[in-house]
Formats: sequence, structure tokens, C-alpha cells
Amino acid sequence: MIVVADLHIHSRFSRSCSKQINFRNLSYWSNIKGINLLGTGDFTHAQWLKEFEEEVIDSKNGFYKLKDDKNSVNFVLSSEISCIYKQNDKTRRVHIVILMPSIASVKKFNKELIDRGCNLKSDGRPIIGLSAEILAGIALDVDKKSLIIPAHIWTPWFSALGSKSGFDSIEECFGKYSKNIYALETGLSSDPKMNWFVSSLDNYVLVSNSDSHSLERIGREANVFDFENFNYDELYNILKNKDKKKFLYTIEFYPEEGKYHFDGHRICNVSIDPLKFNKVKICSVCKKQLTPGVLRRVEELSDRTEKEVEKIKNKFINYKNCVGLKEIIGEAINQRCVGKKVNTIYFEIIKNFASEFDILLNKTELELKTSIKNPTIVEAIMRMRKGEINVIPGFDGEYGIVKIFSDKEKIKNKELQQKLF
Repeated sequence: MIVVADLHIHSRFSRSCSKQINFRNLSYWSNIKGINLLGTGDFTHAQWLKEFEEEVIDSKNGFYKLKDDKNSVNFVLSSEISCIYKQNDKTRRVHIVILMPSIASVKKFNKELIDRGCNLKSDGRPIIGLSAEILAGIALDVDKKSLIIPAHIWTPWFSALGSKSGFDSIEECFGKYSKNIYALETGLSSDPKMNWFVSSLDNYVLVSNSDSHSLERIGREANVFDFENFNYDELYNILKNKDKKKFLYTIEFYPEEGKYHFDGHRICNVSIDPLKFNKVKICSVCKKQLTPGVLRRVEELSDRTEKEVEKIKNKFINYKNCVGLKEIIGEAINQRCVGKKVNTIYFEIIKNFASEFDILLNKTELELKTSIKNPTIVEAIMRMRKGEINVIPGFDGEYGIVKIFSDKEKIKNKELQQKLF
């Protein structure tokens, strides 16, 4: 059974998240995207957990389905927690995703945090003063099948390996529980290949999730599994054992599209490629320190060359870089991807296929041409699959910009649109 899983999202109770997020809407958008297994997000928030309990049927396999829901999505209990604490005379800010197989375990876990003085009411992604090591210990004491996944491990400000507040190794971050960490989340600004340059990460399986704060962004990164027995135990074992037969690939942003790929200073619109300008760490405009990007941080901890990575790449889980369908449509018709026209075309295309992932990854060029009347959109999809795109890299909190067509091609595309439509 092929399962597309997005294990890290947020509810409307998290800061800066859409108020439209509820479980019915999540199911609707999961069906459009092609997601079979979706993390609940924010299980530490009492109101969100209460809504979940009222809405779902326990499938008795560690997953849950909404009552009277025709969509195929299953939910797995998940939450992201922000640990902010002092260790070795440095303030650490580490985000951690935790998955659990039952509501009973989640309730016990939440009580353990509250009993230790943690405030779980203020935000769907709570900020707590416990260390990553202590948090891992609590989760494992509550349920030995808890999956503890360091979130977006490279981002500068809030991650296990982040340049601003993280560590230089997972072992340093999680201490005696590092042996219980099986998976690492690569984040939007890195893809698996970048991580393969760091040999100390070889013991972990790399996962990718959306960390979505809105409905339409679920599945922008995801994991593709081939389950034999669709249950939480199998998910746990796939990640623990780095099972290449059952973990087929991850779906990835092009890492340049992520918000922290290059070094930079957003206020001054200064972006720096750290591989070309390694010694440049000060903004040329305001003379303040640049925010170091993921590419720089990976380079700092890497101990392999490009040739060495090429030799060993087959031992790792595969991945596919992908651009969202709305972004592709926007490029093809030279319109903003959040505009009304792009939205109309998006839903016209979706109704002819199983899902967005089906369009982006599976259908042949002939099948796409048969159902999509605009040939430029099909051409854009095919170019994306081949990696024939350009991305202006993101930096210091700014997303990168995907370019599929040159300016000259866009002029020709516009002329074609006018003739055809």
C-alpha cells in the first residue's frame, strides 16, 4: 500500500497559522494533495486535542479517521515542541516533533509536561524550558514507541544543528537518548543530498514534512512509504530500521526555495552564496552580521566531497525535488500563484486527476496533455521533473523564487495564451 505521509503540521492554535485549519478542512486538502497519512499537529493543545477526540474514530492501529469521512486520509498524533534552555553556557532553541500511537499516551505526556511547570495553553507549539534530552526521556517513559524527530535540523534559530542556538551533533543535543532518535527532518532549506555530506548523520533516516501553517501548504514536503500492514508499529519500524524497501522516497522542495538557504540580511536585501564568499559574514549595507544560511552550516559540519557522496548515494533513501502545482501554473501563465486565475486553473486541472501529487510525479506527458488544455503548463511540469529550473535562493526568512521559463520564453508563452485562449 503506497502511503504519502506528512507528519508535521500545525493547527489554528499555533502562532501565525490560518484560522481555517480544522480536521474536516485538513481531510479535504489532504485528498486534493494526495496525502494518505497526516500528522495532527499540536496535540499538546487541550482544545485541539478535544476537537480531535470528538471528530475521530480510533482505527485500533495507532492511526485515526474522521467520522463519516469519504476521504482516505488517516491521522497520526503529532506535535512540535519548542525547547528553549541553557546548556554549556549557551541558550539553546531546539524544535522537536513527537509522534505517539494513542490519545491515552498523549494525555499522559501532556500531564507530565504540565506537572513540570510547562505552559501548554499559550500556543499550539508550546515553548518549554526543558532540554531536548529531558523531553525525549519523558516521551519515551510515557510510551516506548514514541517517535522523536528533531525538526528542520539546519535552520539557524530553532533547530538541533542550527548555527545560532544548536549543537554540532545529535548526540550532544539528546545525550543518552540519542540512540532513540531514528529520524531527522531535513527542513525546506536542505534536501537529503546536502545531508549526505555529513557522515555523522548516516545513522539516521531523513524525513521531510511540510511544517505547514495553512491548509494549502500541507504536503509541500512529504514521505512516500510502501506499507505492508498500515499501522503505527510499521511506521515506527520503517523509521527505526531505515527500511529502504518500505521507505521509497521523500518529496522535497528544491532547497534553494527554502527561507534560509543562503546567508543574508532581509532588511537590506543582501543575499550571499557562502560557498563562493565563505569569508563574507557582515552585511555590506548596514555592516551588521548576516544571518548564516543552511548551506553554510552544512558546509561547516560536512566531511565528505562530492565524489564521495556520489559513490555512496545508493545506500540512502531516495528523494524527488518538486515544485507545487500552483507555482507551476503561475510560472506558465505569468501570474501570481496566489491569484484568482491560477486558483481557477488549479481546480480545473485537479478534477481530472487523482491528486496534485499524481499530476506532479506520476502521470506521463501524454496523459497530462490529454487532460490539461494549456500546453505551457505541461511543459512546465516536465521541466520541473527534470530539474530544468532556476531558483533565486531564499535567505534570512525570505522564500526563494522559482523560475521555469526565461523572460524571452515568457513573452512567447503570453503570445501563445492569447492565441489559444
